[in-house]
Amino acid sequence: MLDTQAAPHRARNTRRSITPTGEERTWSRDELIVSKTDARGVITYANDVFLEVSRYSLPELVGQPHNIIRHPEMPRAVFQLLWDTLAARREVFAYINNLASDGANYWVLAHVTPSYGAGRSVVGYHSNRRVPARAAIERLTPLYARLVAEERKHPNARAAVEASSRLMAELIAEQAPSYDDFIWSIIGAEEI
Repeated sequence: MLDTQAAPHRARNTRRSITPTGEERTWSRDELIVSKTDARGVITYANDVFLEVSRYSLPELVGQPHNIIRHPEMPRAVFQLLWDTLAARREVFAYINNLASDGANYWVLAHVTPSYGAGRSVVGYHSNRRVPARAAIERLTPLYARLVAEERKHPNARAAVEASSRLMAELIAEQAPSYDDFIWSIIGAEEI
């Protein structure tokens, strides 16, 4: 693994527009993608698996907001839920479709936790991502497409997130008592 603790911790604005190619990438089930961020979500560490799958170099990732790998077909509501959960100092599991630097996408089952410093203050976040089961992706794809479609009906990001977050809560409530219960109903034995 590569240690980037000495790297600058300020966000650089070097994000470029990447067009999804439709190619889906995966990696070995016995490997984990690992990253760390500061409290603002700026990448401070990325392991070799992250670099290989995302097709970014370490200098391209460190100092960038973690959303550098955000796929345009990924609902903002999922990220809102993720950040709200982390703000409550709780771990979160989420299925996320990411975008590599070459336009390929790669699905992950992410486990994100707060990292604590002196006085139990949150100093950043740690994320392990594993290969998700195909059945999980197939179950979530229609839900995510519906959320993205809802977001596109609204004139700005704030309105889009509010509307898709409401819709996501309604759709999950039809299937499970909570988001956590919903995710655990999807997670397959091969994913844990």
